[in-house]
Amino acid sequence: MAARNFRKLLIVGATGACCAGPALAQSAEPPAAAGTSLAQQTANPVAGLISLPFQNNFDWGLGGDGKGFRYTLNIQPVIPVAISPDANVISRTVLPIIAQRDVTAAGASQSGLGDLLQSFFFSPKAPSSSGIIWGAGPVLLVPTATDRTLGGGKWGVGPTLVVLKVDGPLTYGALANHVWSIAGAAGRADVSASFVQPFLTYTTRNATNYAVNVELSHDWLRDATVLPLNMSVTQLLRIGHQPVQVGAGGRLYLASPTGGPDWGLRLNLTLLFPN
Repeated sequence: MAARNFRKLLIVGATGACCAGPALAQSAEPPAAAGTSLAQQTANPVAGLISLPFQNNFDWGLGGDGKGFRYTLNIQPVIPVAISPDANVISRTVLPIIAQRDVTAAGASQSGLGDLLQSFFFSPKAPSSSGIIWGAGPVLLVPTATDRTLGGGKWGVGPTLVVLKVDGPLTYGALANHVWSIAGAAGRADVSASFVQPFLTYTTRNATNYAVNVELSHDWLRDATVLPLNMSVTQLLRIGHQPVQVGAGGRLYLASPTGGPDWGLRLNLTLLFPN
C-alpha cells in the first residue's frame, strides 16, 4: 500500500503541464500556426504560460483480489513568475482528490484529499544554443490527506529537474524528482522515493498532440516499483475566447507491487491563459 501511495504523491504528469514560447493573443502567426504553437507549448513542463489542468485518472485491478478501483482527480495549477528578464520560476502544484473501493480490503471504500506535491523550477526563458530547455529546483511533499489510507502522513523535500527539447513537431525530454521524509506522524513509514518520467509528444498542424510517456516510481525503502506506460491524444479548442485542451488516453502497468493496478484510463481538461 505504501508504494502505491508514493506513486500518487510523486507523479507530475507531463500531459498536464503548461507551456513556454509566444502567447497566442500576441502572436503574428496565422491563426492555425498560432494554435499549433500553443498546443506544442502544453508539452513543456516549464513553460511561461499559466494553465489549470484537471487530470482524471481511473485505475482497475487493485487490492488483494484484483477487483479494486481508484479514481484520482489531480488538480495541477501551473504558474510562471518572472524573476528577471531572462528567467522564470515555475510553480507546479499537484493536489489529488481520491475515491477508491476494494483497495485496502474487500468492501471497504475511502475518499478525500491525498497528499499535495509542490514543485518550483528555476528556468531560463530562452533555450540554450543547442536548443535545450531546462528547469530545476525543490519539491515539497505536504501531508494533506484526509484519510490515513490516501496519503503517507509525512512531510518531505527533495530536488526536481526537467530537461527537454523542441525539434520541429516533436517535444521530448524527461522530468524527475526525489523526495525524502523530514517530519510527520511518528507511526507512519518514512519516505525515500524517486520519480522519473521520459516523454515524447508529436504536435500536428491541427493543434493535436499525440503523446507517450512512462512514469517510473521507485520506493527505495521497500524496493517497490510502479511503471505505467501512458498513451494519449489531446486537442486544442476554444470555448468563446478561452483556449482549452481536452484529451484522453490509456495506460498499462508494466510493473506494480502486489495489490497494485493493472490498467487505467486518463481524461484531461486544461484551461490555458495566454498573456
